[in-house]
Amino acid sequence: METIRSREQKTAWILLIPAMLLLLLVFGYPIARAFWLSLFTENLGTQLQPVFSGFDNYGRMVGDGRFWQSFLVTTIFTSASVILELLFGLIVALVLNQQFFGRGVVRTTAILPWALPTALIGLAWAWIFNDQYGVANDILQRLGLIQAGINWLGEPTLAMVAVITADVWKTTPFISILLLAGLQSISADLYEAHSIDGATPWQSFRQITLPLLIPQILIAVLFRFAQAFGIFDLIAVMTGGGPGGATEVVSLYIYSTIMRYLDFGYGAALVVVTFMLLVFAVVIASLLLRLARTSTT
Repeated sequence: METIRSREQKTAWILLIPAMLLLLLVFGYPIARAFWLSLFTENLGTQLQPVFSGFDNYGRMVGDGRFWQSFLVTTIFTSASVILELLFGLIVALVLNQQFFGRGVVRTTAILPWALPTALIGLAWAWIFNDQYGVANDILQRLGLIQAGINWLGEPTLAMVAVITADVWKTTPFISILLLAGLQSISADLYEAHSIDGATPWQSFRQITLPLLIPQILIAVLFRFAQAFGIFDLIAVMTGGGPGGATEVVSLYIYSTIMRYLDFGYGAALVVVTFMLLVFAVVIASLLLRLARTSTT
């Protein structure tokens, strides 16, 4: 005889099937199509006619120094951005979780950077870091910290610092909102009981807040990791991948390969490999965060 649990499981699958089919259509088909195209050589050398070449495009990728350089740049950008956004997002969430006058207005204002278009943000920060009339140099000169304008977007290291700063400023509110939702779900009685036992605020944060926030931290990190790894518009507007490829992430390299050099087959192979590397990285990050969650409980 069918139990209530089995009926609930069947109902759950019936409700999930349409969503799974939609995800398969939206994500599965493009990747399958890209994999099929990657098995062909289609560029100016073949007069843009597809010529079956098997896995030659993938073999070419192994020795493509520009691809691996862009992958390293993407890894550095993603790691730095996510770590800083998680740190600042947690601080902002803790502040917004306190009771103070005008908290609703502050919360609304805090989300504005996330709501603004990324291309617009990139243009604004490119102006801020402009070496001739940028606000960053003007402030530093007024404070007497520098004598001449710094070429922020013309030096490899400084250009990376500039794009990371812009990304952190824009997406920290996203992290803070996710973590704020987690903070509001924690009962105040836990903190009250903990304080009665003589715990300090830091002990309460370490023993109550942080362990109970692990699920929200997991979600925030995975979302931001995937988004930062696929960054395109912000860097395209601010530096275009320069100077000298110092900020050229994988998405920009793929764009150049397909749209500038018209190498469609190799570009498709780059898309497939990048997608697989992203999936692998997300799975590893998810496992590590789950291990961290287990160790704190």
